[in-house]
Amino acid sequence: EKSFGPGAAAGTVPTDVEQSTGLERAELLAKLEGRELFDVEPLNMTHIGTPRDPIIVKSHDPIRFVGCTGFPAESHDTIWINLDKSHEHDRCPECGSVFKMDFVGSEDAHAHH
Repeated sequence: EKSFGPGAAAGTVPTDVEQSTGLERAELLAKLEGRELFDVEPLNMTHIGTPRDPIIVKSHDPIRFVGCTGFPAESHDTIWINLDKSHEHDRCPECGSVFKMDFVGSEDAHAHH
């Protein structure tokens, strides 16, 4: 799929689909298909994470930041935690909840930050 639209016909105003490019276009096309390109929903905190039963966080990148508000939710101010693919798990310094990354990205992908 091209990362840019076809543009508008001469003498017309382009639609978002016709003029969008890059990530904006990818997100727009995904929404037209009825799906979200980016996972922006809150984590489903059904329990406080432990080393044996951590909160699993999927990530396409080898490093991802997550915000912990404790369990139950909003038990403490948001603490941002840096999850790293190379770590066995990462822990919130405020409540002790344990998070583990489920890396679903490509090992061959280049950093895009």
